Amino acid sequence: MGHLDRLRDVFRASLSLPDGTDVDGLEYRAIPQWDSLAHMALVAAMEDEFAVMIDTDEMIDMSSFAHAARLLEKHGVGAAI
Repeated sequence: MGHLDRLRDVFRASLSLPDGTDVDGLEYRAIPQWDSLAHMALVAAMEDEFAVMIDTDEMIDMSSFAHAARLLEKHGVGAAI
């Protein structure tokens, strides 16, 4: 499983979305499930899944799935979408 598929799974699990939900275009607060509390859980899940440390500025700037994918690339995980 590639890193983007793993990231999609992290998003679905952290935001309590059904398996197969399209998250590629998802943006922060675009759905009720992605609120500030879920954002913290999502960041923690990303850190656990990919063994990275996301700093506060990065966490605040992470406003979409696409941005999360670029953030992982910055931390040396795979390539951006």
